[in-house]
Amino acid sequence: MKKFLTTMFFGSCLMLTFVGVSRADALPESAGIGPNPQLPEPQSNLLPTMNIAPAKPWPEGTTPTAAAGLKVSAYATGLDHPRWIYVLPNGDVLIAESNAPAVHDSEGGIKNTIQKIVMKKAGAGVPSADRITLLRDIDERGVAKTRTTFLQGLHSPFGMALVGNYFYVANTDAIIRFPYIAGATQITEPGTKLIDLPAGAINHHWTKNLIASRDGSELYVTVGSNSNAAENGIEAEADRAAIHVIDLKTGKSRLFATGLRNANGMGFQPPTGALWTTVNERDELGNDLVPDYMTSVKDGGFYGWPYSYYGSHIDDRVKPQKPELVATAIKPDYALGSHTASLGLTFYDADLLPKQYKNGVFIGQHGSWNRKPHSGYKVIFIPFADGKPSGQPQDVLTGFLSADGDAYGRPVGVAVDGKGALLVADDVGNIIWRVTPK
Repeated sequence: MKKFLTTMFFGSCLMLTFVGVSRADALPESAGIGPNPQLPEPQSNLLPTMNIAPAKPWPEGTTPTAAAGLKVSAYATGLDHPRWIYVLPNGDVLIAESNAPAVHDSEGGIKNTIQKIVMKKAGAGVPSADRITLLRDIDERGVAKTRTTFLQGLHSPFGMALVGNYFYVANTDAIIRFPYIAGATQITEPGTKLIDLPAGAINHHWTKNLIASRDGSELYVTVGSNSNAAENGIEAEADRAAIHVIDLKTGKSRLFATGLRNANGMGFQPPTGALWTTVNERDELGNDLVPDYMTSVKDGGFYGWPYSYYGSHIDDRVKPQKPELVATAIKPDYALGSHTASLGLTFYDADLLPKQYKNGVFIGQHGSWNRKPHSGYKVIFIPFADGKPSGQPQDVLTGFLSADGDAYGRPVGVAVDGKGALLVADDVGNIIWRVTPK
């Protein structure tokens, strides 16, 4: 009988997953955007809203829609779940082709089992290629002239950084250092482990990004939470939901900022040099909670997770609370919309694109799976003035969703290439898009 009831419950959950559970009273997406987003009362449901955009191939001859004054073309196609982009000083473009490790959320229970099925339908269920591909130069069609396997045999790689003669890769469980020779199209020498990163059997947010400090003395590393809202126990969150900083001379690591549920993109804002990051906030509080955001990151700062969101807004699901810690929570600088899965972040300090983009930030929004109507599924730009966001987001690339709600693509990493064009990793379309002036 118990087995029968479990099977019935699981089957009902699957049916709800594919039909879609939702509320009809979602606020406009714009309500969750800007320095002071609208934060409605939390909603509680047996199951979270599930509104899947099934992954479908781009129709032949189609591309995303670029903003006025811009055009987009496919720089590289036929990749295997390209997630992140890193541009070397010589202009070579490195692509981390990666997905969640095989052992992932193995202790997460029935809810995570359902979410894995959801993610598979959304295009994230493929095995990880575990490699970095190098793209070089560009031909008359706008396509990369050279494609080589730069590194392979990695473990769900994501962030990359070159410091001097060493190339660093953030695997899901460790940072690995490789010797690098300028102009090399392949690294064959084995790497050495710089430091372990939190992973384990759950490893809920598996992506680990990294960026080198401007003087090359340190690495900043993002480590996402091991749950949505600490439901796996606070002990499972040791050294997670944080940005770490590593001294490359000593190899010692410390927590730079905490309470960041799932930080991903990082960049130094020109000309101030301040570190900024994108953060994916918690789910299951309704269509319009909690907005994902970008924020400047303060050394020693605490940003709320899991006890509160957007400053001191308490998440009652988390027990016991820590009011003395919540009192110190820093309110993020700029909301990017609820459930938009804002991942990629790159500041624009080149000169190829129109002047309006100078010193502002491009954001890759992977798109919602648990909001109705959908949010995200585009690349946006936010202008900056005096070191702070100074206006509303501007759509740069749209058209990733079909009129029927299918996902032709999902933007992830964004980067500026050696010529000043914007590159966008599309991990569902398996394409690197290149945006230039029209």
